[in-house]
Amino acid sequence: MGVEGGMKCIKYLVFFFNFIFWLCGIALIALGIFVQIELKDTLVMTGPASASAAPIVILSVGVIVFFISFFGCCGAAKENYCMITTFAILLTLIFLVEIAAAIAGYIFKDKVRTVIENEIQEEMNNYNRSLDVKKTLDNLQKKYSCCGVASYTDWFNVTKPEPGKVPASCCKNSTDCTKNPTRDNTYEEGCVKKIELWLRNHIVIVAAVALGIAFFEILGIIFACCLMKGIRSGYEVM
Repeated sequence: MGVEGGMKCIKYLVFFFNFIFWLCGIALIALGIFVQIELKDTLVMTGPASASAAPIVILSVGVIVFFISFFGCCGAAKENYCMITTFAILLTLIFLVEIAAAIAGYIFKDKVRTVIENEIQEEMNNYNRSLDVKKTLDNLQKKYSCCGVASYTDWFNVTKPEPGKVPASCCKNSTDCTKNPTRDNTYEEGCVKKIELWLRNHIVIVAAVALGIAFFEILGIIFACCLMKGIRSGYEVM
């Protein structure tokens, strides 16, 4: 016996919210790919604790949400008690993991700056040893209009035995500043500050999306539990 009356409405709501989750999963996958490309074009990751883990986490969550939502849609359409129960449990676990990730991100947010500083310094040290590193760091400095870690003077210790030089990507208008860099012809701000500013501007978007997904997850869990109760009642009537 299928669900009837108000439970029919709950069934379609569960189906609708799972469709929203499915779209959210696709959005997270796309976001993970975007972040991965952005980081690849910005930093050459050198350590296991680098920020390259972030897009992997986003991609993983996106794939999990994608499949869980598809699972929930099938369960709602077939009015399958076991599938809906499994969906509710998995969705609750995902919600708890997201809360844990948000708390961990807040606790370790100050370490992000240290990671970025170390990565850029490592790139500067290997600037003349690797063409890939040279290209990546030049693109970074041009893109963010920055130079060095904290300022253009950071290059003075790297360009030994010719101190006082900076790469052409640090120059504002031409390559004239490479041998005689000043505040007027060189990007004065360091890249760490510029990347931090970029992250702050985009973290608001990420937080808003995360809150929206969390809201739909809570509603999905509630509706799934209601549907489970309705299906269970139908079995008991039978």
